[in-house]
Amino acid sequence: MATKTSRTPTLRCTECGWTTIKWVGRCGECQAWGTVAEVGQAPARTASVVPERPAVPIASVDLTLARAASTGVGEFDRVLGGGLVPGAVVLMAGEPGIGKSTLALDVAARAAREGRTVLYVSGEESAAQVRLRAERIGAVADTLYLASETDLGAVLGHLEKLRPSLVVVDSVQTVASVDVEGAAGNVSQVREVASALIQAAKRTDTAAVLIGHVTKDGAIAGPRVLEHLVDVVVQFEGERHSRLRLVRAVKNRFGPTDEVGCFDMGDSGIVGLPDPSGLFLTNRDRAVPGTCVTVTLEGRRPLVAEVQALVTEAHGNPRRTTSGLDSSRLAMVLAVLTRRADVFLGNHDCYASTVGGVRLGEPSADLAVALAVAGARFDRALPQGTIAVGEVGLAGDLRPVTGLPRRLAEAARIGFHRAVVPAGSLTEGRPPSSMTVFEASTLAEAVLGAHAG
Repeated sequence: MATKTSRTPTLRCTECGWTTIKWVGRCGECQAWGTVAEVGQAPARTASVVPERPAVPIASVDLTLARAASTGVGEFDRVLGGGLVPGAVVLMAGEPGIGKSTLALDVAARAAREGRTVLYVSGEESAAQVRLRAERIGAVADTLYLASETDLGAVLGHLEKLRPSLVVVDSVQTVASVDVEGAAGNVSQVREVASALIQAAKRTDTAAVLIGHVTKDGAIAGPRVLEHLVDVVVQFEGERHSRLRLVRAVKNRFGPTDEVGCFDMGDSGIVGLPDPSGLFLTNRDRAVPGTCVTVTLEGRRPLVAEVQALVTEAHGNPRRTTSGLDSSRLAMVLAVLTRRADVFLGNHDCYASTVGGVRLGEPSADLAVALAVAGARFDRALPQGTIAVGEVGLAGDLRPVTGLPRRLAEAARIGFHRAVVPAGSLTEGRPPSSMTVFEASTLAEAVLGAHAG
């Protein structure tokens, strides 16, 4: 007598795709409330099938299939871990107009010039509009094919016909499948489109670059399952009014996730910056009160950046305004300056900013911010050639930071010869011979010693 297979309802979170067999009010993955709903029936068990490809000994696996091929853009290769691996799927996310399409088109054209067949699928622009951008940035190649498609079936048809070695889809939220209900860009559509493209890329060993939008808070739009399915997730960062663009790997199955690529966004396209430190400094012949230079680590790369501060008497409630700095971090530094270093700022407006549009979120910039604010408050400039690196604690103490030898070496290479650091920071190695290091254990000591010269 045949037994009947029991079937249980499947419930799925509409935000991230997390599944469960029991209803809950809060998603166990993304912690969103009221997003778990029943989506159908699922069998309680899956029958075994004969695999199409048998398992093979690990020593007999061909390594050449996983060798990365350079994109021709050194800064992008740095982030990817050497280049694009055949069959790898890269999700490139960022705000509109930040340079995602420009970089992807440049990478596609460079691959085509090497004799490879490349397919660029645009769901937002016509082929003529993409051609105009390609003419502007010099990305025209004979084996670079353009297709303006929003239907998933048509995109897969192009892949079957051309058999490209690289495909770019701009963007994954504009492509839709006729087999799934809903408009393009919703949770179900994005999941289906991404899954189909990933399967096609893996089956044909085609490297794929999927361009995705971000939400207002900077998260990748669509379900979080996109991040779990793809091999590499790279995030574009940068201010709209600044030419600097930072590309960092959020996830990378083929390389490190602590590398950052720097690019210059101009009228002729996006260009890699192997040495971007000079962009974040102001060229001046004399020291100016309210400025201090620090060295931050973006991944493994040290970047020299300048912090500027302006302190004026308040007319009403004191204002605290930042640009390129964390406002809550500035408020904490100002409170420690007032309480621990006798730099009274209660009735003053404080403005703090970075140069060149760089964003400093690392705690190692605390000391530079504090010295810049103190210099602006007392109208005293730091000696020329001075940098400051250190984290400020609530007790007024200075905490050591990681990678100090690399930071000091980068500052010395540019021409700085004096550093203010927390006491006990030089345990990892010696500073450069051309640099004088002043060690301070408290913020008050650093404020007095840094301005003493």
